[in-house]
Amino acid sequence: MRFKLIYPRWPKLARQTEFHLPPHGPVVFAATLPDYVSVDFVDENLEAVDFDEPVDIVGISMMLTVQVKRGWEIADTYRAKGITVIFGGIATMLHAEETMAHADAVFLGEAEGRMERVLDDIRRGELRRCYDYLDDRPDIALVGPARRDILNRPLYNHKGVQMVDLVHASRGCRFNCYPCAVAYLGGREFRPRPIEKAIAEMAAIDNNRLFIVDNSLAQDTAWETELFREMIPLKKKWCCHPIEDRPDVLDLAARAGAWYVYQAVFDTSDYIRERIRRYHDHGIGVEGTILLGLDNHTEDSIKRLIDFLLEIELDLAEFTVLTPFPHTQAYRELHSQGRILSCDWDRYSADQVVYRPRHMTPERLQELLAYAWDSFYRDESQSMKMARLFQQVVKKEMADNTFRPRNRELARQSFGRQQERG
Repeated sequence: MRFKLIYPRWPKLARQTEFHLPPHGPVVFAATLPDYVSVDFVDENLEAVDFDEPVDIVGISMMLTVQVKRGWEIADTYRAKGITVIFGGIATMLHAEETMAHADAVFLGEAEGRMERVLDDIRRGELRRCYDYLDDRPDIALVGPARRDILNRPLYNHKGVQMVDLVHASRGCRFNCYPCAVAYLGGREFRPRPIEKAIAEMAAIDNNRLFIVDNSLAQDTAWETELFREMIPLKKKWCCHPIEDRPDVLDLAARAGAWYVYQAVFDTSDYIRERIRRYHDHGIGVEGTILLGLDNHTEDSIKRLIDFLLEIELDLAEFTVLTPFPHTQAYRELHSQGRILSCDWDRYSADQVVYRPRHMTPERLQELLAYAWDSFYRDESQSMKMARLFQQVVKKEMADNTFRPRNRELARQSFGRQQERG
């Protein structure tokens, strides 16, 4: 059975340096397919889809809302040829009803242990319109190693330098943050994989640099510390979402190879200032994720926040505006107040204002987003800050003797090009 798995293209943030990481959802899904299925994967961000290539089934994996309209276009083209199309992924779950109009079937939830039934239904001509497992999550121990062999690996190098590989050690999140859909997608339950399985997968990845994509590692102290202890011998270098703010945990994370974290910076408090300092004290870089346009944000408070970010010496910052994705608290609240201005999903890129802010016009918030990018990167460009962060990982790898000789010259050339551009 020939199964073509497609990841639709999507635009990067307008001000962000463009690079592409190997997507996680498709390779995790591919691991759930039985051995008799031959998988061909196309990441449309890097390759064109060949609509004339012979195929039995097309699977479209959509992670982001901004991918859905393109995903629907791809599906419509294949279905016009009489080819069965199945959708899955986070954005499919958030836009299930709309997506069903473009699909032979939609799959909602986690796929481990479920795909054999779907494929049997196809063979019998009894494919259901919707396979809804959102509230019926499989045993987390069923999660096996992702099928990274389906990736066209050279395409994911950035200027000749190998980027990170994505991996996860847990699913779910016990938090329920205002702009986030994870509570809807996976319930408010932290579900760690057996540590030995997560470690075995990390060890088998032929890349020293990883991105641990768990929603947050700071959910269970005993599990987190055990994970870090087991990671130390791997000598991998990795980035992740927040690590628990405890000296002993941060020390273990650093020893396990923590390179940098994505940390939300939501105010100008001393707590945030000290939080960033503690990461830095342990040799862990910080990319601040800055969400603008919350109801307590005014023009003055946003400008003060930008000044604060420069004071605390973040290594990088990524600025977005509040975006009311379906099935989030933000969507429910703004929709009930009649403040959502657009449901054009192509505009839900997190850098376009699609709702009415409380203390300013949408146009002014859009201007402040540009002001934030310009102000933070005025003295040193984002590409230069990225190069500086990259230097940190090279030093860590060299200290561990895990820096690959070929990468040494590529890194030197890349950094030289960054300096030429200033």
